[in-house]
Formats: sequence, structure tokens, C-alpha cells
Amino acid sequence: MSADGTGGGEGPAPRAPRDISEAKKTGAALLEVEGLSVSIGGAPILRDVSLSLPPGEVLGLVGESGSGKSMTALACMGLLPRAARASGRVALAGRDLLDLRERDWLGVRGEEIGMIFQEPMTALNPVHTIGRQVAETLRLRGTGRAEAEAVARDRLDRVGLGSIPLDRYPHELSGGQRQRVCIAMAIARHPRLLIADEPTTALDVTTQAQVLDLLRGLVEEERIGMVLITHDLGVVAGRADRVAVMKDGAVVEAGATEPLFREMRHPYTRDLLAASSPAPRVRREVPARPVLEAEDLVRRYGDLAAVDGVSLVLNHGEALGLVGESGCGKSTLTRALLGLEPVQGGAIRLLGRPGGTAMTFADRARISVVFQDPYGSFDPRWSVAKLVAEPFHLTGRPRDWRDRVGAALEAVGLSTGDMAKYPHEFSGGQRQRIAIARALITEPEIVVLDEAVSALDVRVRAQVLALLRDLQERMGLSYLFISHDLTVVRAVCDRVLVMRAGRIVEEGVEVFDAPAHPYTRDLLAAAPVIPPDWRPAPTEAAAP
Repeated sequence: MSADGTGGGEGPAPRAPRDISEAKKTGAALLEVEGLSVSIGGAPILRDVSLSLPPGEVLGLVGESGSGKSMTALACMGLLPRAARASGRVALAGRDLLDLRERDWLGVRGEEIGMIFQEPMTALNPVHTIGRQVAETLRLRGTGRAEAEAVARDRLDRVGLGSIPLDRYPHELSGGQRQRVCIAMAIARHPRLLIADEPTTALDVTTQAQVLDLLRGLVEEERIGMVLITHDLGVVAGRADRVAVMKDGAVVEAGATEPLFREMRHPYTRDLLAASSPAPRVRREVPARPVLEAEDLVRRYGDLAAVDGVSLVLNHGEALGLVGESGCGKSTLTRALLGLEPVQGGAIRLLGRPGGTAMTFADRARISVVFQDPYGSFDPRWSVAKLVAEPFHLTGRPRDWRDRVGAALEAVGLSTGDMAKYPHEFSGGQRQRIAIARALITEPEIVVLDEAVSALDVRVRAQVLALLRDLQERMGLSYLFISHDLTVVRAVCDRVLVMRAGRIVEEGVEVFDAPAHPYTRDLLAAAPVIPPDWRPAPTEAAAP
């Protein structure tokens, strides 16, 4: 029999929401983790982790990559690696989970615990419709096809996709819609507990806010518990009831959200807070010396104008930000400026010469790009030396190419000794530094940064942003910085363009302080913000 008494055999009916108000009144924990330690091959991964989550609340689990957040979640889901050795206690509604056999886990995953992953396009099957995927959890437990489809329709309606037919495929949806499908899958059987692992990292700010509000609403209305895993304190500030901060496999600080933010006794928590809100860039006067110009650009796909009469100017030594929601046309505009897509109207000039698809190889060497996911843009079989030297195909490989690769690596804070290594031997932040080195190897005038820091932990992000500012000052680089993260744009850019529905609706240096367009104000309002009065006084002593 399952923990709620509905039975554990084949073909149970979809679970109705449980009344756990009495448990909440008495303070009984829904999830209890006590003294959880995990090692792999004798190496400690988790060290004496203890957490508690009452029903109807959100626990924010915060920390950088490698801190142990996801490993803690895997322990709660019974998905630890085979070589892992675990001790301690993990209990859901009083039922000890740590020693369950795999057969028993089949009645827990999906049934008692739902999981929402970071990347919905990876979590969803591209060859199955969304209706089939939401219904799959029910069908595997013996629910009839018609009933499972009815439940799938209800769950998709519940997450705000009432207008989307069940026969749509994942590629036909936006990023935010795909994440909502993943949420519908996770709540298909009314689980007691949701674990959301970085569920909004890849989303723009307005979609992020909608998804976080949706999750918070589910917790309150369905009376379930949720563990919200993130590296960003700003994300948990307004949505979590309590927060646990992890570092090196241990919880270093935990408590109710507002008191934890106000006190922040551990130095690591304070470091995360500082990195979550990078300081705005000091305003600079950039001379009007255009290196990249676009005039009335039009790029259509059938009747859709993805770019509709866009004009912009990037000056020498300037960092120009381009912000907007998914689908606003940022990526299409970027591909046109890089000469990767033709335009149906307008003109592009690079350093005073024809740009776009008319660029020569020598012109293309003057404009380089850093992508969001360095691991996805690297060939894992190539050494770092070969990866960084790759753009030399535009200019011809010089005799001293190895010296130039070594110099580029040193410029981004790596060493010449890294040339013989491979991408899997580096952290995410180090891989992005390699990507920046590759972008600099042809000594470009312009670097396009396409969501170049959105996948990084907040402290690593702060380090890469500082590196980008330093490189710009030393090398006189011009940046076109595309991002959905307004705090990052504010920290890097001298001037900002706001794009919506294929058009630039606002631009200038006052966009953040005095936004004129309603859309810009909506973007700023949606960005996760830590209330200023929650920040601890700088004079407070931090515990060692």
C-alpha cells in the first residue's frame, strides 16, 4: 500500500489532492533528511546533510555547481550512482526512503515525488506529443487511455496551457511552454513532493517569473512541498519559505528566508549574495566611432517578420546590450549581423564595409562570437589547443600559432599547460574562458556574447563578467551583449537596446533608471530582486 493509503497495485485511479492541513498544523515534516552522507569511491560527496520541509512550503536549496544540491536531490529520488554509498536518513511523510529496493521506488517516483529538470528540451521526448508524455506516468500505472488523456488535459490546463492541443510536439512550443509541460508531467499523479532542479535558468525574466509564480501557486493550492534548487539567491528570495545554503557537500547555513537574508552569518552566503547582484557599470563616454551598423534590417519567415526594420550602431570600445524575451528576434538579428542569415531588407556595415552575408573571410575574422553553452560548441575530441586555434581557418594558421594560443589562454586567466587538455577536464567557468580565448585568437574588433554567462553559477558569472570588462579595457574591444538577465546587462553594458516582436522599442543609457516603454518596465519588474532592507549590514561580523 502506498503512503497515502490508495494502494500500490496496478491501475490505481489518479490521486486526488490530499488534506495534509493537520500535519501542517502540528509541524510534522513532509521531507526529513537527517545526517545524510554520500561517498563515491571513498571520496565524500555529501557530508552530514540535514534538511526539513513541512507540507505546503518551499525549501530553497542554494549553492554553486559541485556544492551537493543535485546529489541531495538524487538521494531523495533514489537515483544515486551505483557506486555511491549513503548513510543517514531520508524520509517522506515518515517513510524511510534510503534503503528502498528499486522495485519499491517505482511506487514513489512520480507517485509520491515529482521531478522538474533544468532543460525541458532534454527532459521531453521530441518524437512524442506533449499529451502522450504527460499521460505516460498514468499509463505506466495502468490507467486507461481515455482517462489518462483527460488527466493530461487537466494538468496542462492547470499550468496555463489550456489553448495548446495535446497533439503538439515539444519543438512547436516556446521554452517557457516546454517547461510548463514538464511541470504538468511532474504533477500528473498529485505527488506529495516536487523537486525542481534549476527550473528557470534558461528562461527569460518574464517567463521565469511566470514559472516561479506557477510553482509557488501549486505548492499553496495543492498543499504539497517543493525543493527549489538554484544557484541564485534572488530566485529564492520571494518564493521560498526557508533556505538551505550548501558548499562542498555540506549545509553551511539554513533558516527561514527573511531572517537568513537579514543575518547571513556565513561568509559563503554573503559571497553568493554579492555575486547575485553585480554592481552597475560606471558610466563612460564612448566616442561615436561606428564599427558595426545596421539600417532598417528586415528578416522574414513567410508572413512573420522576426526582424522588422531594426537599426543599431555599435561604437569602438562600447558594450551594447540587447535584451528581450524569447521570440523577440534577438537571435535572428544576431545571426543576420554575423552573416549567418540573409536579410530581405536593409543594410549591414562592418568597419565601414558591407557586412552580413557579403563579408569576406578577413571580415569574419574581425567579428567573433561566444555562445551560451561552451561544452555544446566544442568538439569533445579536440584538445584545447586545437579548439582555440580553430578560427585561424579564416586567416590562415600562422607559424607561431601555438604561442598565440598560449597567450590567448593566459589573457583569460588560464595557462599554456592547459593546451593539451580536453573540454571535459574543465569546470563550466573554465570552459567559458576557453570559449572567450577562442573568440580573441584572431584579434577581432567585435565580440558578440550570446547569453554567454546565463548558464554559470553566480560567483563564476561574476568572475567572467570582471574578465570581460578587463579584456575590453586592455584590448579596446566592442561588445554586442545579448542576454535575458537584466542585472548582467547593467553590469557590463554602456548602452542598452530593448527588443520586442522584432523591433527596438527603447534604447539608451537611462533604460534601467528611467524606463520609458511599458515593455521595458515589465522586464524590470519581472527580474528577481532581493529586497534592499533584507541585506545584512556590512558591519555585522560573519562567522568563520
